[in-house]
Amino acid sequence: MDTELLIVVIAKAITEVAGMFMLGRGLLYLLAGAKRDTNLFYQILCVVTNPVMRAARCITPSIIVDRHIPFVAFVLLCWIWLGIVAWWLPDLCASGRVDCTELIQRKAGG
Repeated sequence: MDTELLIVVIAKAITEVAGMFMLGRGLLYLLAGAKRDTNLFYQILCVVTNPVMRAARCITPSIIVDRHIPFVAFVLLCWIWLGIVAWWLPDLCASGRVDCTELIQRKAGG
């Protein structure tokens, strides 16, 4: 696998993992209730997702309320994922610089 394609696939995977952790944090936020701060699993999810939250806080204007930052961070991750899947990866494969046949065969189940 070419290095550029590997970078794209790794960026896609990291974005997907971060999105899943954000979803898990949101679900546990709802389920754990007021005692979520003492929940070990919620604390682990907070440690993993706090860099994404800090990045979202840095990007957004100060008019955005802090309690909306988790939603903003998740939407930003979705946009990043869509950018990788809908723009970067097809552009890379269509350019001819990278041989994407191995990636296409894995998706087709072959």
